[in-house]
Amino acid sequence: MMKPEEIRITVIVDNTPLSDFSSEHGFSLWIEAGGSTLLFDTGRSTAFSANLHKLEIELSRADMLVLSHGHYDHTGGVAQVLREVPAMKVCMHPGALTQRWSIREGVAKPTDMPNEGKEAIRALNPSQILNATGPMEILPGIRVTGPVPRVIEFEDPGGPFFLDTKGAVPDPIEDDLSLWIETTEGLVIIAGCCHSGLVNTINHIRAVSGEERIASVVGGLHLSSANEERLEKTALALAKFPIGRIHTSHCTGNKATELFSHRLECPVSATAAGLRFTP
Repeated sequence: MMKPEEIRITVIVDNTPLSDFSSEHGFSLWIEAGGSTLLFDTGRSTAFSANLHKLEIELSRADMLVLSHGHYDHTGGVAQVLREVPAMKVCMHPGALTQRWSIREGVAKPTDMPNEGKEAIRALNPSQILNATGPMEILPGIRVTGPVPRVIEFEDPGGPFFLDTKGAVPDPIEDDLSLWIETTEGLVIIAGCCHSGLVNTINHIRAVSGEERIASVVGGLHLSSANEERLEKTALALAKFPIGRIHTSHCTGNKATELFSHRLECPVSATAAGLRFTP
């Protein structure tokens, strides 16, 4: 079991940047944990490539690419990654290749992975793909949730997501997954968008791992469009968990970050593209 100081996270893409870095509505992390290195999501578009170069990250060093789910703002760089590193292993739920839309004011907008990314994944040797249909260890001490049971009544996928352009078939985003690392100080939980709900995700990981302590929570928590009631209930639920630190990103929203920083006893801070930190 590794120590938290053996983990280093570099934010490649986030909605906000440090000086001289690019930003976009997207998310990508470079995670070094013990002797393993992985790429977690690939951003939306140009910020991914630009920040990789600025951070001097070599994709060939990654043991694996993990996709938190199949939305465009997390998978925009998939084709680039697989073009540069054709032998890269990819961990994802099969549903990440699903065609899907968001519908606002009657207008359907595609939200799925870009076609070139889907084609690149489909062209891989099947042995390169880890289908995360359940909890599984993907690297020593690093595990993914697979689909997270949705049991908390106030948590939903977080937006008007559908599997058709008419809005008749809701998209539960069942491919949403998170990652966790077991450390001597508890769990380091890393989420992409957490469409399954943060409380659902934490409960699931604690149940599967048998570890109740949470060293840190990192990533997008998809609370930017949550109403006051959901934010309040989320804060109350989080207050009951032994959490050491929270690093919010991407789709969490300023309101949620500020509420957590005032209501929770643990330190809460927002990340930014270009930031390197120990969770």
